[in-house]
Amino acid sequence: MQNSQVKAAALYEGTFSVGADHKFNRIQRDAQPQKGTLKLSINPFLINDGNRNILFDAGLGDLIGDDTSIHTLINNLAEHSVAEYEVTDIFISHLHLDHFAGIAHRENGYWELTFPDAVIYVSEQGWKKLAESIANEGDDAYNFYHFIDAKANLHFLNEDAVPIPNVRVKRIGGHTEFHQAMFFDNGHQRYLMAGDVIGRRIAMNRSFVAKFDYEPEKSKIMRDDLKKMAYQNQFTIMAYHETDHPMFILTEFSEKAGYTIKPVTG
Repeated sequence: MQNSQVKAAALYEGTFSVGADHKFNRIQRDAQPQKGTLKLSINPFLINDGNRNILFDAGLGDLIGDDTSIHTLINNLAEHSVAEYEVTDIFISHLHLDHFAGIAHRENGYWELTFPDAVIYVSEQGWKKLAESIANEGDDAYNFYHFIDAKANLHFLNEDAVPIPNVRVKRIGGHTEFHQAMFFDNGHQRYLMAGDVIGRRIAMNRSFVAKFDYEPEKSKIMRDDLKKMAYQNQFTIMAYHETDHPMFILTEFSEKAGYTIKPVTG
């Protein structure tokens, strides 16, 4: 890394086969998903800049799969010498449960904040919209949402914001109506995390629309714009659902071959 004061890492929670029921069934990293399902890996990202321990998205927790546990995320943080009470800031790209269910857990039979001292940054409009539909996700999700709403230190964002030094948040839409991209830039090291708009490495050299996106065409446009920006400004891309190399940079570009991808380790 260029600056030893900043450390970034993917906090790999596992690889899963995900079907229409939205349940996450754990599989081996190199395994094929079950027929009719998607293969998704889960990677919250930790950035330590010497003053703050920042998370870009907060993982699965133990809410949406029989084989998921908040201990995975806590143990991953411990490997980087970070305790849960030392996490200072959490930025949520969008409010699908696989991206923020790690904020709280029920290890002792009742809801507890996983990161009790963290400020949690979410889209204000997205949070209000989720309140209208969360009951459809079942009792557990409903209770989880209202516990977070009542107990977490939520900081609501609208459009573009710079809520803490070196971190910028931009509303990009696409995958969800109020989808956000997060940028860390201290002048020396740069990181981009765009949730499911750039969820996997394969998106770098494919031009596509995804039928599961809220606005598929907008998502495609934003994905192309973000790739170009990351290449031109040497941002390390953090791909939340990537299995093998969730952090990478784009080192070259040609019209014929597309982007050359170089994996980055934390």
